[in-house]
Amino acid sequence: MIHKTAVVDKGAEIGKGTEIWHFTHIREKARIGKDCIIGQNCYIENVSIGDKVHIQNNVSVYDLVTLEDEVFVGPSAVFTNDHKPPSYGKEWRPTLIKKGASIGANATIVCGVTIGEKAMIGAGAVVTHDVPAGEVWVGVPARRIK
Repeated sequence: MIHKTAVVDKGAEIGKGTEIWHFTHIREKARIGKDCIIGQNCYIENVSIGDKVHIQNNVSVYDLVTLEDEVFVGPSAVFTNDHKPPSYGKEWRPTLIKKGASIGANATIVCGVTIGEKAMIGAGAVVTHDVPAGEVWVGVPARRIK
């Protein structure tokens, strides 16, 4: 299901059973797996998104971000891909969110990190370092609590 207000550029790959909601833009080289839900007002650049991924409203997933299968991204979460402001020169870094990880609402994931399988990031956290599998991180900057 692709809502009539969504824009899906020619060349984008969208898996069977995936839902794309209101005012979302999917770029031409995006690869989205099957049975995903992409909420309203999202922007999906030329990235890889696995199967059964849920991206809530108002999330932008920029180049060099990979979301593996069964990832949950809460409303208004932020992913970055450039470690330095443009005036200092580009320093693009890949970000990997592993299978089953959960990103809370309004969390910010600074580029260059890996969030491990089934890890959980609390709402509003700012992640600046790798998060091991199964751990729970919260706060600014994010730190391990469990």
